[in-house]
Amino acid sequence: MNIVVIGLRGIPDVMGGIESHCQNIYPRMKSDDFNITVIGRSPYLNENAYEYEGVKVRSVWAVRNKFLETFLHTFIAIFYARLFLKPDVIHLHAIGPALFTPLARLLGMKVVVTHHGADYDRQKWNSFAKNILKFGEKMGVVFSQKMFVVGKSLTARLQKQYPKHAPKINYVPNGMLPSFTGQSPESDLPAELNLTSNGYIVTVGRLVPEKGFHNLVNAYKKANTHLKLVIVGNTDHEDEYSTSLKAMESENIIFAGRRSGSELKAFYQHAKVFVLPSYHEGLPIVALEAISSGTNVLLSNIIPNLDIEAPEDTYFEVGNEAMLTSKLNNLDALNLYIDREKFLTQFDWDQIALYTKKYIQSIDESDK
Repeated sequence: MNIVVIGLRGIPDVMGGIESHCQNIYPRMKSDDFNITVIGRSPYLNENAYEYEGVKVRSVWAVRNKFLETFLHTFIAIFYARLFLKPDVIHLHAIGPALFTPLARLLGMKVVVTHHGADYDRQKWNSFAKNILKFGEKMGVVFSQKMFVVGKSLTARLQKQYPKHAPKINYVPNGMLPSFTGQSPESDLPAELNLTSNGYIVTVGRLVPEKGFHNLVNAYKKANTHLKLVIVGNTDHEDEYSTSLKAMESENIIFAGRRSGSELKAFYQHAKVFVLPSYHEGLPIVALEAISSGTNVLLSNIIPNLDIEAPEDTYFEVGNEAMLTSKLNNLDALNLYIDREKFLTQFDWDQIALYTKKYIQSIDESDK
């Protein structure tokens, strides 16, 4: 079966939750009977064609623009796939690319869609863009052969909203990495940041409004804590928000940029607590990474975060800076214990890849 993947910037080590999902799942799906090609976007890739752990990657031209990039690249990539790669199945990621599900079907290809979250809730979109994304969600549900959804609650909502299509809507979550479980030495922390184990609060993600980092910085400033605040991540498109956020940098508020590998693992494992103040998520991979690292977490109470089913003390009201400040002031009094081994079993990338492969293989000619 020839699978072509569209809807992401690229792999490996390209910033983003969808990119992390694809980097983890497709190498685990490859086999003699599964040929997988990822079509990435040229601004994020250094080569036109290469392989990553048995997965082929092809770079196709894209304009680097936060409003047009995804839609224009998906449109071009679908025609590129049809003309040059001859896929049996197109695998679209996210509801923006899912807008083109009918086009791929019209060109004679089977389509599966992975729904990574209600992107129309993102603060950067105006009402027109939100309606386009909602329409993309509908096109993905109605015209795909299979839809995978990373959130448990979102899966249930879509099954209820589209009862006729409910049997093809499957809950397939993001996973955690066992590689984060081995102990990381303190020396893996970047020396230039002067951090010590248990001496800082950490958060990880892109510097965009829906991540709520501005709330975290404000709450931190009001907290009575000796801990530093470390924000790990960057932005694809520098804008007023990311610039104003970075302007808050100080001796104790550190913007560490994008990190990966042993450095990222060390950031998680040596933090006093990981905080995710998001307004929007699918199923947050960074929170799963923190949990798999054995780090205590504080999460906003949005539905995708609640789907993790962490202890009650873990959650704070989204946008409520006073509540977050209170939790930062009383970290040692909170019950933040999570059974890491149980979570590793529940969010296991090997099993998730197996489920995904099984569902794609279940598509037969009658589905076309």
